[in-house]
Amino acid sequence: MKKILVLFFCLLFQNFLSAQINELGVFLGGSNYIGDVGKTNFVSPNEPAFGILYKWNKSPRHSYRFSYTQSTISGNDLDSEVPGRYLRGYKFKNNIKEFSAGLEFDFFDFNLHNVLRRKITPYVYTGLSYFAYDELFVVNGETKTDYTASAFAIPMTVGIKGNIFTKFIVGFEVGTRYTFTDNLDGSAPKNSNLQTLKFGNLNSKDWYVFTGFTLTYTFTEKPCFCAD
Repeated sequence: MKKILVLFFCLLFQNFLSAQINELGVFLGGSNYIGDVGKTNFVSPNEPAFGILYKWNKSPRHSYRFSYTQSTISGNDLDSEVPGRYLRGYKFKNNIKEFSAGLEFDFFDFNLHNVLRRKITPYVYTGLSYFAYDELFVVNGETKTDYTASAFAIPMTVGIKGNIFTKFIVGFEVGTRYTFTDNLDGSAPKNSNLQTLKFGNLNSKDWYVFTGFTLTYTFTEKPCFCAD
């Protein structure tokens, strides 16, 4: 995970030197999890989430986006409306530290040349995420940590943003992550000695969701979006 973060910051500072409009900012919001423990709501933030993000605006319609986000995700069967889960009464907490890189596409022209003109646009983002989390297992109804692991996820984000201030862009987004692990909640431990402790739907993977606001600051030279 440390090597991934070093690579992220190297790419970030390399792009600072290019003659493009860059955006650097923060994400503040909440997270929730979708899996075999707790509520089944798709978007229901119940833990705080925060992060940093950098965008390199390649054109008025698309940007390369890099981000680091971390949060605690949690689930409690007592909050579920599913009778079987409520009676089972499991609960867990897990730590997520995610690096994500990909492409953000704007539905409307979002040319930042004219800073005096207010613009707003919906957008979508996808790419690839790599995250660290705790490998959990449940024994006698108590959730315990085995070790720290990592996995990939596919981010699928929708949002809306606008250049409300001269140099600042404010956005609101909901970003789901389809992960390649089924053990964010302790239901499917990888440890070969813990296979008898598996429960839930073993044919589906876990998801987590980041919902919140972004605030980015634009800087460096204005780009030339004309043909080379």
